[in-house]
Amino acid sequence: MVGPPPRLTTPLVRDGPRGTLRSATWDEALDRAAEGLADVRRRRGPDALGFFSCSKSTNEVNFAAQKLARVVFGTNNIDSCNRT
Repeated sequence: MVGPPPRLTTPLVRDGPRGTLRSATWDEALDRAAEGLADVRRRRGPDALGFFSCSKSTNEVNFAAQKLARVVFGTNNIDSCNRT
């Protein structure tokens, strides 16, 4: 095959810590991601989470990302690499 491998068109989820990946709906994948973030926050506290935002994004996108991190997840661990 010449060129990159085909891209995924559906999300994949893993059942159990060593389970194989399987296709899932977007709703299931997003629910599992949200549950995972909530579980980390519940077990380790909000400062166990960190967020990165792109320095090439608009100010509005970076503002929304920092609001999500600070208001929704309760952490100040956010960086947008605007120094570069």
